[in-house]
Amino acid sequence: MIQLIVLLPLLAAAIAGLGNKALGKLPAKIVTTGALFASCAMSWPIFISFLTGHAEPYVAPVFTWIQSGSFDAQWALRVDTMTAVMLVVITSVSSLVHLYSWGYMEEEPDQPRFFAYLSLFTFAMLMLVTANNLLQMFFGWEGVGLASYLLIGFWFRKPSANAAAIKAFVVNRVGDLGFMMGIFGTYLVFNTISIPEILAAAPSMAGSTIGFLGHRFDTMTVLCLLLFVGAMGKSAQLGLHTWLPDAMEGPTPVSALIHAATMVTAGVFMVCRLSPMFEVSPTALHFVTIIGAATCLFAATVGTVQTDIKRVIAYSTCSQLGYMFFAAGVGAYGAAMFHLFTHAFFKALLFLGAGSVIHAMHHEQDMRYYGALRKEIPITFWTMTLGTLAITGVGLPLVGVGFAGFYSKDGILEAAYASGGAGVGAYLVGVFAALLTSFYSWRLVFLTFFGKPRWAASEHIQHAVHGHHESPEEETVHDGHGHDAHAHAHAHDDHGHGHEQTGTAGYHPHESPWVMLLPLVVLSLGAVFAGFAFHDQFIGPEGGIEFWKGALAFDSHLMHAAHEVPTWVKFGPFTVMLTGLVIAWLAYLKFTDWPQRFVATFGALYQFLLNKWYFDELYNFLFVKPAFAIGRFFWKFGDVGFIDRFGPNGLAALVVQGNKVTRRLQSGYLYTYALVMLIGLAAAATWAMTR
Repeated sequence: MIQLIVLLPLLAAAIAGLGNKALGKLPAKIVTTGALFASCAMSWPIFISFLTGHAEPYVAPVFTWIQSGSFDAQWALRVDTMTAVMLVVITSVSSLVHLYSWGYMEEEPDQPRFFAYLSLFTFAMLMLVTANNLLQMFFGWEGVGLASYLLIGFWFRKPSANAAAIKAFVVNRVGDLGFMMGIFGTYLVFNTISIPEILAAAPSMAGSTIGFLGHRFDTMTVLCLLLFVGAMGKSAQLGLHTWLPDAMEGPTPVSALIHAATMVTAGVFMVCRLSPMFEVSPTALHFVTIIGAATCLFAATVGTVQTDIKRVIAYSTCSQLGYMFFAAGVGAYGAAMFHLFTHAFFKALLFLGAGSVIHAMHHEQDMRYYGALRKEIPITFWTMTLGTLAITGVGLPLVGVGFAGFYSKDGILEAAYASGGAGVGAYLVGVFAALLTSFYSWRLVFLTFFGKPRWAASEHIQHAVHGHHESPEEETVHDGHGHDAHAHAHAHDDHGHGHEQTGTAGYHPHESPWVMLLPLVVLSLGAVFAGFAFHDQFIGPEGGIEFWKGALAFDSHLMHAAHEVPTWVKFGPFTVMLTGLVIAWLAYLKFTDWPQRFVATFGALYQFLLNKWYFDELYNFLFVKPAFAIGRFFWKFGDVGFIDRFGPNGLAALVVQGNKVTRRLQSGYLYTYALVMLIGLAAAATWAMTR
């Protein structure tokens, strides 16, 4: 069964991709979506069997991959509790995204290619989570990187999509260099890449040192930090996060798939899978805690000022990943995986809900042009509200009843506080980030679904109502949705009525088709019940030991201490959640001039957040411009100025000059040739006589 779960998406991707337009849109969609639902149907029984304690971990061998001396890489599929959790998350969300894409991508001419990429992405992620050795994990790791590049740049005629795809690819190469070095170092130390063998031998390496960059360092600290650099790139942690918001250039179903269940959670999965290694190095765990908490805070602050609905949710993802990492950093790996599990449902719900709003608003993504949509698209409104209740962690602390995020996020914060030391700092940062999360999440809801309609100011709505005739000088980009996104210089002015309400009052946003709404309803169930149903198995002091069965380093003492934290610690997240909700309600429904007054008073802070802490500008100055300058130098002076000048171009010029000389000898007169022959004969006779 596990072989079928993993290989069905690959088979579907091959059929849809190779068949492409010859196969046709509908058969490609049926093949890929059917394969994913089949994988999903087979994954849930495996998860339930581990949940009920009726299953034991096992390894399903596939074939021998590489054997060279002591290096042995078997292709085998590992099935334990962590695998079971990830199988359910990946196949459930991916199958629903496939179904949702039937409606969202209906106008797209290249549907077979799109669905092939989606299935390829899912196969690569399944390979990653079933890996039994580090090389197999790296195969899946690079596979999701490739597929994400293809998906982010799916609309390849759109320059911004190409730039975003390249940015994601390059930033992830930085992280992957660290991951590769970590794998090399691990093999050097343990003489194996088998994950079970490495984890069993890891405690014996405590206190040993290894040479790195000319100095001696603690062995496990070096290995864990190198591996974590890979996780930072894939999971968009602070420093290697810049690709994540730009990835919004891809179609919305891609955003849901990348940000909810699959690619960005790969780093969290890897750290939890290798948790026995990290447990040997307190220094590495402190670093993971600090990076996770810093990312959590950074992304939450930036999310408060974004106006693009997808970018708000993207920064939210970045922030939630920070929670997962500092949970792992304080040793609460079960809590990290629990938040990964619940987050997949409510974040996929929010992204697909945002896609439904964008679909209703004729592909307008700026929330400033929304408003009053709750009556126009009620199902989208209620499902997104449930997702918002889940991500903000709405629940009653002492009663212990709430939405999915209440159980998982509060579990992380309580475990962080109970761990002491750096964990207390992470708790405080996490609580403040929860305040910001509540604010920007409800800000999104209020701007989108409440207040007065602001649709008429949108150029996309104006396109929908009036149509548009392009002039030859206009720069047009076709984004695959059947409309033209015009260059910024032409925005509004082309229509002659800028921000006037005139002429678009008759436009009514439309609810999405059932193939888009059904996934929203199903994901809503996860957002509501996933926390309540599974919290004892994931993070319960006793239930967790039975559930995880050694798949990760589960500290039952820490989880017991997390349940015994003071009451004020439990009420902290609840209090800030209410505070964020009230501030958002006051600022965007009651006193709508507050945002403008805030910007006027704290202009520098607003610009700092709007420019994402200037990371892009800093990287552009430190890395991008110098790289281009070096490239230009080698191009102009190295390639053109030296190699071409003295190589092929120089030789060609030499031949031309030589031909000019020899051409004069070729006069065409018989006596010239006779003279040359006579001189040659005399020279030969002279040479012979001197010999």
